[in-house]
Amino acid sequence: MAAEPHVDLAEIEQARAAIADAVRLTPVMVSPSLSDRLGMPVHLKLEHGQITGSFKLRGATNAVAGLSADERRCGVVAVSTGNHGKGLAHAARAAGVRCIIALSRLVPQAKIDGIAAEGAEVRIIGRSQDEAQLEAARLVREEGMTMVPPFDHRAVIAGQGTLGLEILEQVPDLATVLVPLSGGGLISGVAAALRARRPGVRIVGLSMERGAAMHRCLAAGKPVQVEELETLADSLGGGIGLDNRLTFAMTRDLVDDVILVSEAEIARAIRHLYRQERQIVEGAGAVGVAALLAGKVASDGPVVAILSGGNIDMDQHLRLVSGDDLTGEAA
Repeated sequence: MAAEPHVDLAEIEQARAAIADAVRLTPVMVSPSLSDRLGMPVHLKLEHGQITGSFKLRGATNAVAGLSADERRCGVVAVSTGNHGKGLAHAARAAGVRCIIALSRLVPQAKIDGIAAEGAEVRIIGRSQDEAQLEAARLVREEGMTMVPPFDHRAVIAGQGTLGLEILEQVPDLATVLVPLSGGGLISGVAAALRARRPGVRIVGLSMERGAAMHRCLAAGKPVQVEELETLADSLGGGIGLDNRLTFAMTRDLVDDVILVSEAEIARAIRHLYRQERQIVEGAGAVGVAALLAGKVASDGPVVAILSGGNIDMDQHLRLVSGDDLTGEAA
């Protein structure tokens, strides 16, 4: 399948208008401890305080807003590692649209419960997103439902790009932005907004060492199959799709660098965010801070780290902040 033109600023601005009444404009705070460590101002974009606990509500709401009458009648379906499913369930319920979310057995129970609480029907299929995707495809084929992918979708990317517009307004002297990277929907949208408005900003993707699909695909020069592994950054798991049409090319063309962090570094970041910043953040949302604490980020000006989600199992969070890295690695 041929790649599509990149999502552009006009689409992101349209998305901002479409979702303005349905999402929260999340604040930015300066981290004195991280600023001292880097020698530059470090701002934390508190997107884990979004209504559904992650940035995914933005793209999901924009996608639902663009449904036709027939699509609304048949309902929407998605495959998710948790946060997209919760965002889509919330957006669909607000619009009175039926919603089914297909999940793999690797998705934490806390995220499954969160999706169900938003009114969606949950189906647990296999041990990977690829296996769950088969069930979603069947629902599209047999029941006429509309697929709303978690990242490789124009409306979803445009919705996530609204975060980039907010960041530029909140930190106008921004030099570097640290963006959690999985399938690439968030970083594609943020990068499209930043490249259009402030092309000199350095855009860095952050992922985990265990199963970083986009990183592997970029190294291969094309979408490839990557094994999905258990990780503290569970929301960053899953592949990008061998028929990827948007996010692979946008990440390749618009992003300056990708940095990987270990499980112990993610655990340390979750602890730091709780103890020093008083923030409860899931592993996927903590990867930017993990890279900062590990000394893997340099910048010649102010940095923004996006804390993309806070939907962590609280028993797991308690163990992590109490000093257990849950990985067998020394933290």
